[in-house]
Amino acid sequence: GTDLVNHTTYVMCGDGDMMEGISHEACSLAGHLQLSKLIVLYDDNQISIDGPTSLSFTEDTLKRFESYGWKTERIDGHDPAAIDKALSEAQKSDRPVLIACRTKIGFGAPNKQGTSGVHGSPLGAEETAAARVNLNWPHAPFEIPTEILHEWRSVGTRGQLESHAWSKRLAASSQKAAFEKSLDPDVSDVAVHILNQVGQTFLQDRPKMATRATSGKVLEALVPQLPQLIGGSADLTPSNNTKVKGPEVISAANGYKGQYLHYGVREFAMCTIMNGLALHGGFIPYGGTFLSFTDYCRPAIRLAALMKLRVIYVMTHDSIGLGEDGPTHQPVEHLAALRCIPNLKVFRPCDGVETAECWGEALGNTSGPSVLVLSRQNLPTFRLDNDNKSSRGAYILSPAENTPKAVLFATGSEVEIAMKAQTLLKEKGIDSQVVSVPSFELFRTQNATYRDSVLGPSSAIKIAIEAAVRQGWDELIGTNGEFIGMKSFGESAPADVLYKHFGITAEAVVEAVTKRV
Repeated sequence: GTDLVNHTTYVMCGDGDMMEGISHEACSLAGHLQLSKLIVLYDDNQISIDGPTSLSFTEDTLKRFESYGWKTERIDGHDPAAIDKALSEAQKSDRPVLIACRTKIGFGAPNKQGTSGVHGSPLGAEETAAARVNLNWPHAPFEIPTEILHEWRSVGTRGQLESHAWSKRLAASSQKAAFEKSLDPDVSDVAVHILNQVGQTFLQDRPKMATRATSGKVLEALVPQLPQLIGGSADLTPSNNTKVKGPEVISAANGYKGQYLHYGVREFAMCTIMNGLALHGGFIPYGGTFLSFTDYCRPAIRLAALMKLRVIYVMTHDSIGLGEDGPTHQPVEHLAALRCIPNLKVFRPCDGVETAECWGEALGNTSGPSVLVLSRQNLPTFRLDNDNKSSRGAYILSPAENTPKAVLFATGSEVEIAMKAQTLLKEKGIDSQVVSVPSFELFRTQNATYRDSVLGPSSAIKIAIEAAVRQGWDELIGTNGEFIGMKSFGESAPADVLYKHFGITAEAVVEAVTKRV
């Protein structure tokens, strides 16, 4: 309620931030949503690292923001009274507010102020001494004048009183339990039961369904029971299967109720906004786009990993299997690029059961982001149990009858190829085992005994099958292992034609094994 959550978000930015494309994506959406609790203080000093901003930046920033639907104001950024007045007015606005504070970089340094020389370099002893004289600042380094110290401490006292008042409102609120529950990062009490039920349904019905669709089924069960979930898509909602029936779409018109946000074609902004939601607390954000478009998202994904934020990315159309959209949309290097980001968990499930398990792992990953990499094409249900084997990262999906001569590793849609290859190899008298690898990161954390049992005997031929580049797979198959996958960009054709064209087939696996038996 507004008596519990009524704070304003303040942003401080500079000229460089206004040049970045993300400023357009995020601020355009903020204006559309009429985010009246957002105030941006723009340090408009007209200096960049290279020199004056006029070298590369001459637009009218205030008019740009006015076109987004923001209220704008320009003030003297060195006038405390003007700043205070502008902030007071901004807090009453029914729209987001941009306050452009015209400042002079290096203010007070008589020889360097207003130049790029003070952008990222120290003033030096001589200029510092001159600035102290110019600013009439006789105090020793790190000495805080009594008047300023008293004023600063009074701010702390005022904040402490506000905090106590808020705590009293929370204690008396009928929403106290729900509010505290929303801030609890552990959602396993709800999620585990729901996901077990969904997984059991997949086991019983054994659908042949794309994992983007099975992910949609998982969300249909989760979203109504977890109000913390805030979903969205970068204008690919029907393709990503990220929206469920029931919850409203978040908008200014409905008072920002709901659990779904239409981000528009703003992949980077979507991922940065999800970071903000995770940092705020009380939300578990998830958002979808095509896997190939993670290139637009990468800086935000990297920061989510660095800041250990629980953010869930639903990345669909995960290979050449998406078909005729062609190489611009067909991810090839993206899995390897994502897997090399520290503290990011990448999940590529092979069927509905694994999809449910991977969603459970992502929700339980409270110290970092997760990527769900999902297929466009329909895939069979392979699993025969609901034991959360995905939590081990890799496991033997189909064992050999005896000591295997070959171990076939695969992820996602290529698990089907591995299973077919196992059957063909058996017809040739070659025993093999199939290992599904939904998550490299989780498998890496398993003990040596378990890892060795999955990797198979050292004498076995190791084959990895994935419709992507080889990078990263040597960790499992070694440099002597065989890789069946992509060595170039894709092409425009139906999925089955492309798999044959690029040699990602069960027959290719059999040929690779028989050459080395």
